[in-house]
Amino acid sequence: MNLEPIDPETALDLYLADRENDVTQATLYSHSSRIGHLVRWCQEKEITNLNELTGRLLHEYRLWRREEGDLSPASEKTQMDTIRVFVRWLESIDGVEPDLHTKVRSPTLSGDDNVRDIMIEEDRAEDVLGYLRKYEYASRPHVALSLLWHTMMRVGAVRALDLSDYDANEQCLEVVHRPETGTPIKNAEEGQRFIALSTDICELLDDWISDQRPSVVDEHGRKLLLPTPNGRAHTTTIRGDCYRYTRPCVSTNECPHGRDIQECPALAYDQAFECPSSLSPHAFRRGGITYALNQDWPMIAVSDRANVSEGVLDKHYDRRNHQEKMEQRRQYLDNL
Repeated sequence: MNLEPIDPETALDLYLADRENDVTQATLYSHSSRIGHLVRWCQEKEITNLNELTGRLLHEYRLWRREEGDLSPASEKTQMDTIRVFVRWLESIDGVEPDLHTKVRSPTLSGDDNVRDIMIEEDRAEDVLGYLRKYEYASRPHVALSLLWHTMMRVGAVRALDLSDYDANEQCLEVVHRPETGTPIKNAEEGQRFIALSTDICELLDDWISDQRPSVVDEHGRKLLLPTPNGRAHTTTIRGDCYRYTRPCVSTNECPHGRDIQECPALAYDQAFECPSSLSPHAFRRGGITYALNQDWPMIAVSDRANVSEGVLDKHYDRRNHQEKMEQRRQYLDNL
């Protein structure tokens, strides 16, 4: 079958024009917003012709959207179900291969799936970061995973950092929304903030910058804090780092799933997500947030640092039970 080339922006415009008499304005707006994320991802991946879409690329988009959007399984299902409708429409205009919509996967929900509970626990995070500290000190994966855990930033904010966003004297990072040069952040201007850093993290960043950081400038003349030799790291690159280094066999040389490590399909560089124990960047963010709450950080301080509302923190991140919360509040009794 001969496909007809079509760019993502044009496809979205044609889709919305085709549907405007069939659905309500509210539905049209929702579809525009959801498919708009796919268009933005295509821009980031430099996909200018939707003929190139494959089942694997759509799976990569699903993982990217899950992390970038901080989505619950219910929200992820809504997003991907709309993408499936869009892909089916693309098939009807010869924009993608036939039956591609059958490869668009979305979660099967259970009763508690509005709440995400995948996270990296403190001891496991220390194992992963300890391995990197010992064997791959001040490497880009070491820096990236350390920042995800320590700062609680989203993966999109980590990749967006420039060298000038790090202030070694003030021991802080500045998170900046720069959509005009390819690095928008979640919540746009409201997501901009300063993040204080510990002395250990500053030493790690200093060593990375002085010894291992590739001296790379992007097409906009920006000096990058966490570049690859080829330019700014994609979110998929950082996500891959998380999957690779959270495979238990990396730090322990043992497999808790009884697999032959040398024969395991997750051993391949780009297949680490196949390991049942591998974890995504969101697991580091969620683990860092939960660890801070368990260390008696005030909710407002965690909210500001992680750029997430206190309501979302309470519902999606706080793993403390009611008694633990009561005991942590007890310290404030003397102030009554």
